[in-house]
Amino acid sequence: MSRRILVVLSEYGYWGEELIGPLETFDKAGYHLTFATPTGKRPVALPPSMDPDYVDPPLGRSVTTPEMAAKVKAVEASDRLDNPLDLSSWLPDRPYRSKPYFLRDWEAYNSRVEKVRDQIADRYDALLIVGGSGPIVDLANNWRVHDLILAFHHLDRPIAAECYGVACLAFARDQEDRESIIRGKHVTGHCIEYDYLDGTGFVGTDFNMGPPPYPLEYILRDATAPGGAYHGNFGKTTSVIVDYPFITGRSTPDSYLTGQKTVEVLDQGLRRWGFRAAGQS
Repeated sequence: MSRRILVVLSEYGYWGEELIGPLETFDKAGYHLTFATPTGKRPVALPPSMDPDYVDPPLGRSVTTPEMAAKVKAVEASDRLDNPLDLSSWLPDRPYRSKPYFLRDWEAYNSRVEKVRDQIADRYDALLIVGGSGPIVDLANNWRVHDLILAFHHLDRPIAAECYGVACLAFARDQEDRESIIRGKHVTGHCIEYDYLDGTGFVGTDFNMGPPPYPLEYILRDATAPGGAYHGNFGKTTSVIVDYPFITGRSTPDSYLTGQKTVEVLDQGLRRWGFRAAGQS
Protein backbone atom coordinates (compact mmCIF):
# COMPACT_ATOMS: atom_id res chain seq x y z
CA MET A 1 0.00 0.00 0.00
CA SER A 2 1.27 3.47 -0.90
CA ARG A 3 2.38 5.66 1.98
CA ARG A 4 0.20 8.71 2.59
CA ILE A 5 1.79 12.01 3.58
CA LEU A 6 0.02 15.13 4.86
CA VAL A 7 1.94 18.23 3.73
CA VAL A 8 1.23 21.52 5.54
CA LEU A 9 2.10 24.81 3.85
CA SER A 10 1.78 28.45 4.84
CA GLU A 11 -0.61 30.78 3.05
CA TYR A 12 1.96 33.60 3.42
CA GLY A 13 4.67 32.01 1.32
CA TYR A 14 6.59 28.75 1.27
CA TRP A 15 10.13 28.45 -0.04
CA GLY A 16 9.90 26.69 -3.39
CA GLU A 17 12.72 24.17 -3.09
CA GLU A 18 11.58 23.17 0.39
CA LEU A 19 8.43 21.82 -1.23
CA ILE A 20 9.99 20.52 -4.45
CA GLY A 21 12.67 18.44 -2.70
CA PRO A 22 10.32 16.31 -0.59
CA LEU A 23 7.64 16.40 -3.32
CA GLU A 24 9.88 14.83 -5.96
CA THR A 25 11.32 12.37 -3.45
CA PHE A 26 7.88 11.24 -2.26
CA ASP A 27 6.59 11.02 -5.83
CA LYS A 28 9.53 8.80 -6.75
CA ALA A 29 8.74 6.56 -3.78
CA GLY A 30 5.14 6.24 -4.97
CA TYR A 31 3.65 8.07 -2.00
CA HIS A 32 0.26 9.78 -2.06
CA LEU A 33 0.32 13.42 -0.88
CA THR A 34 -2.44 15.56 0.60
CA PHE A 35 -1.78 19.28 0.94
CA ALA A 36 -3.19 21.44 3.74
CA THR A 37 -3.15 25.12 4.70
CA PRO A 38 -4.44 26.97 7.78
CA THR A 39 -7.67 28.24 6.16
CA GLY A 40 -7.86 26.29 2.92
CA LYS A 41 -6.35 28.99 0.69
CA ARG A 42 -4.03 27.87 -2.06
CA PRO A 43 -0.39 28.14 -0.93
CA VAL A 44 1.94 30.39 -2.93
CA ALA A 45 5.70 30.16 -3.32
CA LEU A 46 7.81 33.08 -2.12
CA PRO A 47 8.89 35.09 -5.19
CA PRO A 48 12.64 34.97 -4.34
CA SER A 49 12.44 31.17 -4.33
CA MET A 50 11.50 31.29 -8.03
CA ASP A 51 14.19 33.81 -8.98
CA PRO A 52 17.66 32.44 -9.78
CA ASP A 53 19.05 35.99 -9.75
CA TYR A 54 17.95 36.64 -6.17
CA VAL A 55 20.97 36.83 -3.85
CA ASP A 56 20.41 35.48 -0.35
CA PRO A 57 21.72 38.25 1.95
CA PRO A 58 23.45 36.16 4.67
CA LEU A 59 25.04 33.81 2.15
CA GLY A 60 25.90 36.42 -0.44
CA ARG A 61 24.91 34.20 -3.36
CA SER A 62 21.92 32.82 -5.19
CA VAL A 63 20.30 29.80 -3.55
CA THR A 64 17.94 28.99 -6.44
CA THR A 65 19.23 27.41 -9.64
CA PRO A 66 17.49 28.08 -12.95
CA GLU A 67 16.39 24.44 -12.96
CA MET A 68 14.85 24.71 -9.49
CA ALA A 69 13.14 27.99 -10.37
CA ALA A 70 11.55 26.26 -13.37
CA LYS A 71 10.35 23.37 -11.19
CA VAL A 72 8.76 25.72 -8.66
CA LYS A 73 7.06 27.72 -11.40
CA ALA A 74 5.74 24.50 -12.95
CA VAL A 75 4.12 23.43 -9.67
CA GLU A 76 2.72 26.93 -9.18
CA ALA A 77 1.20 26.81 -12.68
CA SER A 78 -0.27 23.34 -12.18
CA ASP A 79 -3.43 22.41 -10.29
CA ARG A 80 -1.57 20.26 -7.81
CA LEU A 81 -1.88 22.72 -4.93
CA ASP A 82 -5.48 23.65 -5.71
CA ASN A 83 -8.15 23.07 -3.04
CA PRO A 84 -5.90 22.15 -0.10
CA LEU A 85 -7.35 20.70 3.08
CA ASP A 86 -8.65 23.47 5.36
CA LEU A 87 -7.19 22.95 8.84
CA SER A 88 -9.55 25.53 10.35
CA SER A 89 -12.54 23.44 9.26
CA TRP A 90 -11.04 20.11 10.26
CA LEU A 91 -9.49 20.85 13.65
CA PRO A 92 -11.23 22.73 16.47
CA ASP A 93 -9.83 25.91 17.96
CA ARG A 94 -8.98 25.91 21.64
CA PRO A 95 -11.60 27.81 23.66
CA TYR A 96 -10.67 30.68 25.93
CA ARG A 97 -10.80 29.74 29.58
CA SER A 98 -12.66 32.97 30.38
CA LYS A 99 -15.73 31.90 28.40
CA PRO A 100 -18.88 31.36 30.50
CA TYR A 101 -19.30 27.75 29.36
CA PHE A 102 -15.63 26.87 29.19
CA LEU A 103 -16.02 23.37 30.70
CA ARG A 104 -18.55 22.29 28.08
CA ASP A 105 -16.50 23.92 25.32
CA TRP A 106 -13.33 22.20 26.54
CA GLU A 107 -15.06 18.82 26.62
CA ALA A 108 -16.31 19.36 23.07
CA TYR A 109 -12.85 20.44 21.96
CA ASN A 110 -11.20 17.34 23.42
CA SER A 111 -13.82 15.08 21.86
CA ARG A 112 -13.23 16.66 18.46
CA VAL A 113 -9.44 16.32 18.80
CA GLU A 114 -9.87 12.61 19.55
CA LYS A 115 -11.98 12.18 16.40
CA VAL A 116 -9.35 13.97 14.33
CA ARG A 117 -6.68 11.70 15.79
CA ASP A 118 -8.69 8.65 14.73
CA GLN A 119 -9.06 10.12 11.23
CA ILE A 120 -5.31 10.71 11.01
CA ALA A 121 -4.68 7.11 12.04
CA ASP A 122 -6.80 5.96 9.10
CA ARG A 123 -5.56 8.46 6.51
CA TYR A 124 -1.90 9.40 6.99
CA ASP A 125 1.46 7.77 7.64
CA ALA A 126 3.55 10.92 8.18
CA LEU A 127 3.41 14.71 8.42
CA LEU A 128 5.60 17.28 6.65
CA ILE A 129 5.71 21.00 7.47
CA VAL A 130 7.29 22.99 4.64
CA GLY A 131 9.50 25.96 5.50
CA GLY A 132 10.05 29.50 4.31
CA SER A 133 9.20 32.79 5.99
CA GLY A 134 5.43 32.23 5.72
CA PRO A 135 5.27 29.76 8.64
CA ILE A 136 6.35 32.60 10.95
CA VAL A 137 2.95 34.18 10.32
CA ASP A 138 0.38 31.40 10.25
CA LEU A 139 1.95 28.09 11.33
CA ALA A 140 4.38 28.62 14.22
CA ASN A 141 1.83 29.78 16.81
CA ASN A 142 -1.24 28.17 15.27
CA TRP A 143 -3.00 26.00 17.86
CA ARG A 144 -4.62 23.86 15.18
CA VAL A 145 -1.22 23.12 13.69
CA HIS A 146 0.05 22.29 17.17
CA ASP A 147 -2.84 19.88 17.73
CA LEU A 148 -2.19 18.29 14.35
CA ILE A 149 1.45 17.71 15.32
CA LEU A 150 0.43 16.39 18.74
CA ALA A 151 -1.97 13.93 17.08
CA PHE A 152 0.79 12.51 14.87
CA HIS A 153 3.09 12.42 17.91
CA HIS A 154 0.48 10.54 19.96
CA LEU A 155 0.15 8.03 17.12
CA ASP A 156 3.96 7.63 16.95
CA ARG A 157 4.04 8.66 13.29
CA PRO A 158 6.97 10.47 11.63
CA ILE A 159 6.92 14.28 11.69
CA ALA A 160 9.20 16.15 9.29
CA ALA A 161 9.76 19.91 9.28
CA GLU A 162 12.04 22.27 7.39
CA CYS A 163 13.59 25.65 8.11
CA TYR A 164 11.18 27.96 9.97
CA GLY A 165 8.58 25.19 9.92
CA VAL A 166 10.59 23.55 12.72
CA ALA A 167 9.33 26.30 15.06
CA CYS A 168 5.97 24.51 15.06
CA LEU A 169 7.58 21.54 16.79
CA ALA A 170 9.04 23.71 19.54
CA PHE A 171 5.63 25.23 20.29
CA ALA A 172 3.58 22.01 20.09
CA ARG A 173 2.95 21.26 23.75
CA ASP A 174 0.56 19.16 25.77
CA GLN A 175 -1.71 21.45 27.78
CA GLU A 176 -1.07 19.50 30.98
CA ASP A 177 2.71 19.97 31.35
CA ARG A 178 3.41 22.64 28.66
CA GLU A 179 6.69 20.92 27.73
CA SER A 180 7.69 20.93 24.08
CA ILE A 181 7.45 17.59 22.34
CA ILE A 182 11.08 18.05 21.20
CA ARG A 183 12.32 18.24 24.80
CA GLY A 184 15.26 15.82 25.03
CA LYS A 185 15.41 15.46 21.24
CA HIS A 186 18.02 16.42 18.66
CA VAL A 187 16.91 18.76 15.87
CA THR A 188 18.20 21.23 13.33
CA GLY A 189 16.60 24.35 11.89
CA HIS A 190 17.39 27.78 10.48
CA CYS A 191 20.56 28.84 12.29
CA ILE A 192 21.08 32.44 13.35
CA GLU A 193 23.88 32.94 10.81
CA TYR A 194 21.30 32.36 8.06
CA ASP A 195 18.78 34.89 9.41
CA TYR A 196 18.20 38.09 7.44
CA LEU A 197 19.13 41.41 9.03
CA ASP A 198 16.48 43.04 6.87
CA GLY A 199 13.87 42.02 4.33
CA THR A 200 12.05 39.07 5.89
CA GLY A 201 8.98 39.12 3.66
CA PHE A 202 5.62 37.45 3.30
CA VAL A 203 3.29 36.90 0.36
CA GLY A 204 0.23 39.16 0.30
CA THR A 205 1.62 41.84 2.60
CA ASP A 206 3.72 44.99 2.24
CA PHE A 207 5.19 44.53 5.69
CA ASN A 208 8.98 44.34 5.91
CA MET A 209 9.69 42.43 9.09
CA GLY A 210 13.39 43.34 9.08
CA PRO A 211 15.01 40.37 10.82
CA PRO A 212 12.76 37.42 11.75
CA PRO A 213 10.66 38.18 14.86
CA TYR A 214 12.42 35.44 16.78
CA PRO A 215 15.78 33.65 16.41
CA LEU A 216 14.71 30.08 15.71
CA GLU A 217 18.05 28.69 16.83
CA TYR A 218 17.62 30.05 20.37
CA ILE A 219 14.07 28.69 20.59
CA LEU A 220 15.19 25.23 19.49
CA ARG A 221 18.13 25.21 21.89
CA ASP A 222 15.80 26.01 24.77
CA ALA A 223 13.01 23.64 23.68
CA THR A 224 15.27 20.60 23.33
CA ALA A 225 16.98 21.05 26.72
CA PRO A 226 17.75 19.19 28.87
CA GLY A 227 19.00 16.02 27.28
CA GLY A 228 18.55 17.04 23.66
CA ALA A 229 20.33 19.56 21.46
CA TYR A 230 20.07 21.90 18.52
CA HIS A 231 22.53 21.22 15.68
CA GLY A 232 23.05 24.20 13.37
CA ASN A 233 25.96 22.68 11.43
CA PHE A 234 26.90 26.15 10.25
CA GLY A 235 29.63 25.91 7.63
CA LYS A 236 28.45 22.51 6.45
CA THR A 237 26.61 22.17 3.15
CA THR A 238 23.65 20.27 4.58
CA SER A 239 22.05 19.75 7.97
CA VAL A 240 19.36 17.11 8.45
CA ILE A 241 18.72 15.39 11.77
CA VAL A 242 16.64 12.29 12.43
CA ASP A 243 15.65 11.67 16.04
CA TYR A 244 12.47 9.65 15.74
CA PRO A 245 9.72 10.60 15.26
CA PHE A 246 11.24 13.89 14.06
CA ILE A 247 13.04 14.57 10.78
CA THR A 248 14.28 18.16 10.64
CA GLY A 249 16.02 20.08 7.86
CA ARG A 250 17.91 23.34 8.32
CA SER A 251 17.23 25.22 5.10
CA THR A 252 16.89 25.13 1.32
CA PRO A 253 19.83 22.80 0.51
CA ASP A 254 18.40 20.21 2.88
CA SER A 255 15.04 19.73 1.15
CA TYR A 256 15.84 16.61 -0.87
CA LEU A 257 17.73 15.03 2.02
CA THR A 258 14.81 15.73 4.36
CA GLY A 259 12.52 13.92 1.95
CA GLN A 260 14.96 11.04 1.53
CA LYS A 261 15.40 10.54 5.29
CA THR A 262 11.62 10.60 5.74
CA VAL A 263 11.37 7.78 3.18
CA GLU A 264 14.07 5.86 5.04
CA VAL A 265 12.21 6.35 8.32
CA LEU A 266 8.99 5.03 6.80
CA ASP A 267 10.34 2.22 4.64
CA GLN A 268 13.61 1.18 6.30
CA GLY A 269 12.99 1.84 9.98
CA LEU A 270 15.60 4.60 10.34
CA ARG A 271 15.43 6.09 13.82
CA ARG A 272 18.55 8.21 14.34
CA TRP A 273 20.82 9.96 11.87
CA GLY A 274 22.99 13.03 11.51
CA PHE A 275 24.15 13.62 15.08
CA ARG A 276 26.19 12.19 17.91
CA ALA A 277 24.62 12.51 21.33
CA ALA A 278 26.69 13.48 24.36
CA GLY A 279 28.51 10.47 25.78
CA GLN A 280 28.51 8.52 22.52
CA SER A 281 31.88 7.32 21.28
